[in-house]
This record gives sequence, structure tokens and C-alpha cells, in this order.
Amino acid sequence: MPVPRLAPEVAAYYAAQSPTSDPGAYTGLLADLPRDAGALARVVRGLMIHRVEGGQWDIPIADDRMRDDAETRYIDDILALVAARDPAPLTTPRAWSDRFVGICRDFTLLHVALLRHVGIPARLRSGFATYFSDEGFHWDHVATEYWDDERGWLLADAQIADPGRYPYGFDPVDVPRDRFLVAGQAWQAIRAGDADPLRFGLDLEDTPMLGKRFVAGNIRYDLSALNKVETLLWDVWGEGSQVTPETFMDEELSEETCVLYDHAAAVTAGPDPDFAAVRELFTTDDRLRTPRTLRSLAPLRGPATVTLR
Repeated sequence: MPVPRLAPEVAAYYAAQSPTSDPGAYTGLLADLPRDAGALARVVRGLMIHRVEGGQWDIPIADDRMRDDAETRYIDDILALVAARDPAPLTTPRAWSDRFVGICRDFTLLHVALLRHVGIPARLRSGFATYFSDEGFHWDHVATEYWDDERGWLLADAQIADPGRYPYGFDPVDVPRDRFLVAGQAWQAIRAGDADPLRFGLDLEDTPMLGKRFVAGNIRYDLSALNKVETLLWDVWGEGSQVTPETFMDEELSEETCVLYDHAAAVTAGPDPDFAAVRELFTTDDRLRTPRTLRSLAPLRGPATVTLR
């Protein structure tokens, strides 16, 4: 089997920090880190707890941290919180009470930042995971995609880098491609009639957010992350986003909008999307490109207008 090759300009692009992943003044905290994707995933797992894990694992979480931590957009600000709560080296797992209280995006963003810091090309991928449910539901999720010199682009999930709590039977830094579908793949399966759109999204009791509009939104997030603009998962912009969480499933996408996402899915789907096409689509199509100022529908703090760095 031939050894995969990554074009030098692509390697350089994804090995460099973005404004979102740059540790900035906290770069010193990243000294002496391991240089292995699995070890770095375990470092991340030792620093964070997911918002939902408190209830799942009967771990108390302070209300202000539950509300505010996951609104922290940038890695330097995340590291500031981590260091303020416990100044130990990042390789030291924190007590539950000292952990950053985030979501999948935060685990992934920190993992990507650490990988980039040690020179490994890495990026966030937005899509849907089946391993959180035994019923085949595709949960909204964000995972790391990183370059392995022997095998090419691999998927990793730092959130599940604890086999005692997540005994899923696969290596968390080699997530099977059929267990995590990037957003474009999910869209293509739905449009081909091979998947039920209502089996993708967030199946929440109070305000379920499911279906094609949700998957289209994930394509925007994925395209943005492939272009190193790593947003929060409740930021909204672009074609097809004019909806509130309360009315998310009330309105069907127009055929014109669906055709736009057919193209965006074709550009972004798969483990190795064409770099030039990804850059061109993002930089030339105002219907998809992430604007500098956008609307953020923070679920626990309420909507706000935000200007990105």
C-alpha cells in the first residue's frame, strides 16, 4: 500500500495555529507535551468535562461554569481558565471541580491546538457520531482530523479518550469513518434517500433540532473549520440559517438552498477534500463564508451579536 503524501502547502496550513486555536500568551503551558495524538487526546480529557457528563456521572458542576465555560471561543482564554483553576502542568489531570466545562467543540479545539503546537497538521470536522446511541441516531458532534504519515487523515475524539467511561471498542484516535460522518457525507446520504434526515441532529426533549436544516448548518461549520475559522456550534450565518431554535423544524429548505448545499457537500465530504476547492468555496461564496460579525444563539445565555477576532 503506497504511503500517503500531504502537499507541503496543505501540511503547513493545518500545522499552523488559527486565531481561534492560538495559545498566545499561554504558549508556555504547552512546553514538554507528548508528540503523540493519543497521548495529547488523554491530556485534553484530563482537563475538561462535558456539560452533560455532570448529570451522567453524578458530578456536581457550578451553575456559572455550566453557563459560561463553553462560551469561551479562543484557546488562550480556555487555557487561562484552566491555569487559574489549577496551575499544575497540563499533563496533570484535574479534579472534576477544576475542569473546564465544555462541549465536544472545546475538547476538539484544544486537541487540534495541541497537535498543531507539536507540528502535526490537524483540523476540526463537524458532523454526526453514531457511537453515543445504540439506536443508530446520528448525534451532532465535532471531531479532530489529523495527519498520520503512514495512513493519511485520521479521525480522533478526545472527549471519549477514557475507555473506562467510553468503552466503544475502537481507538479514540482512530475513529471508524462509518461511526462519524462529516456533515457533507450526511447531507449526501439524506439527499440520495439513503438516510432519514430526522435521525440527524440533537434529539432534545424540549427543543429537538433535527433534519436537513441542521445538517446544512453543520456543512457551514465544517467548511468554516476546514478554513480554520473554528466557531461555536450555536453561531448562525449564511444561507438557510434564518430560524430560531424554537422553530428549527417548522420550515423546509428551498430547492435552491438544497442545490447550494449539494455543491458544498461535494466539496467537503470525505477524508481528504480538495484543498483548493475548499478554500475557493469559502472565500468566494457569501452565502457560506463565515462573516466577521455574526449572531450567536447561546443556549444558556441567550442570543448575542459577536465580532470574531
